Order: sequence, then C-alpha cells, then structure tokens
Amino acid sequence: MAWLVVVMLALPWSAARAETVYKCVANGQTIYQQTPCTKQQHQDVLELTDSAPADGHVAPMPTPAPGQLTVTDETPPRPAAPLPTMYLCVRATDGKTYTSSNGHPDAYAAPLGVLGAVDNGLANTYGSRNAAVSSFPELNRGKGNAAAVATSNYVWVRDECRPMSPGETCAALRDQNDANQKAIRNAFKSERAPLDAKDAQLRSQLQGCG
Repeated sequence: MAWLVVVMLALPWSAARAETVYKCVANGQTIYQQTPCTKQQHQDVLELTDSAPADGHVAPMPTPAPGQLTVTDETPPRPAAPLPTMYLCVRATDGKTYTSSNGHPDAYAAPLGVLGAVDNGLANTYGSRNAAVSSFPELNRGKGNAAAVATSNYVWVRDECRPMSPGETCAALRDQNDANQKAIRNAFKSERAPLDAKDAQLRSQLQGCG
C-alpha cells in the first residue's frame, strides 16, 4: 500500500481523477457501489472521471468568437401572439359602429322606414282620413291593413365592414378587456367561468400589442 500512496502523491494535482464504480445486477435490481459485486450478481465496472481540477478552481468559460452561437440554459422569450383580425362595421339601420371578427355579416330584414326611405310621421300615418290604418288601437284588434304594411315595407340589408388597423385593434381589445374585468369584479362565483375564459383569451391577444 505504501507504493500506491507514493504513486498517487507523485501525480500532478491538475490531472483528472478517476473513480471505479461497480454496477451490480441481481433479481431485476441494479445497485451501484464502490466494492466488487458478489458472485450471485452480474457485474459491470465503470470508470468515472472527474475533470475538475483538484485545487477546486474552475477554468473560466472561453469567450465566443464573433458570430459564434452561444448556448445558454435560459428559456428564450415566448414570441408574441399575432393580433386577431378584427373589423369595424357600420350598422345599416342606424349608422352606429361596432367591432366584429366577421367581416362579412349576414343580411337581415329591416323596416323600410328605419332606413330613411319613408319620411312620414305618426300623425300623418295614423291620424289622417287617408291613413294606411284607421287608428292605432285597431292594430291590436287585427283590423285594417297593418299586416300588409308590415310585410311590404321590410327590405334586406347588410352591414358594411372594413379591416381595422393594428392600432385600432389594440384599442378595441383594451376596451373589451376593461369591460370584462369590470364584469368579473361584479360577477358571482358561479358566473365567473365564461368571464375567466374570455379574460385568458384577451390576455393572449393583447400580447401582440406590446
């Protein structure tokens, strides 16, 4: 044993240190130990090398050359989700605007008078001798030609929509988020599920707004 100690002392401290480990397998169980396995165990000898210097000092990482890719353990930032496609639409019946994810809304029936094609007050419509119906109370009794007037003065209309710019989309999403947050604060616990789902959707969409 004395010569072994002398040989170990003669080795330079900067050399890599090796350690022998025995892998013992028996009855489906694997054991790693520093002593040889028994005869009943299957043995594999593993040589583990410790590349760290014996003095405990670790060499600094080399500086990467210009243009060289540096690999780090940090998780890269998650890319922002693209903004959803939204449209600014004008209601055909009253000219009011609203936002929608559908730029081609379905057509719907609207009274012709609502569209401004007929300019006739209630006094002229129901109060004159030549009115379409004799009087308003008769409408509730099924008299007069109110049904014909209602069916013949309805037309099909469609709202007009245009794509919104990124700035307009972000402003609309923020307004929706503010309204949804207010609804969450005022909602009962049993009413929170759809509001929380909408909150998660809006948060994801707002990531593209910066």
